[in-house]
Amino acid sequence: MRRVLVLLLGAVLCAPPLAYAQTAPAPAPAPALTAPFQSPIVAIDQQRLFTDSAFGKASLTALEAASRALQSEIRQIESDLEIEERLLTERRATLPPAEFAPLASAFDDKVEGIRAAWGIKDRDLKRQRDLDQQRFFDEAVPILAEMMQEMGAVMLVDRSTIILSLDRADITQAAIDRIDARLTPPATP
Repeated sequence: MRRVLVLLLGAVLCAPPLAYAQTAPAPAPAPALTAPFQSPIVAIDQQRLFTDSAFGKASLTALEAASRALQSEIRQIESDLEIEERLLTERRATLPPAEFAPLASAFDDKVEGIRAAWGIKDRDLKRQRDLDQQRFFDEAVPILAEMMQEMGAVMLVDRSTIILSLDRADITQAAIDRIDARLTPPATP
């Protein structure tokens, strides 16, 4: 009797669940990778992942426009300062040193203040790039993790740390394609 129960239980456990298979909806397929394969370790080029993605391109375009505007502002102010310095130099010949010294000091203070403001604006642009990259990678991590699961990967490394590998292990383009499909680029001014 016990032997019959074991055989019946074995048959039940090994039999495919036909009723369930017929009634359960099929899961939606995930977007396919460009070159699907299984690998425990995959690689990406982090820099390219950012710069070649729609998000990265939009970020860099906005930052380049802001940088060009800052450079234009700097050229204009430098031109104005050169004129002001020339006029101040001309006045030096006609003013006593006691009257000229405060004017020269005020001009130097103005120039230093402008340089400091430019430095702040330049650091702000660099900080914005860092923030955009951080946001990008924060939002890309779940997408990369999903791709790793699909490929059976347990490790993702930066391509720059690899000495030798098959090109198939580099999933950068597939990751860019998937990220572009899901991640909204930042608005450009």
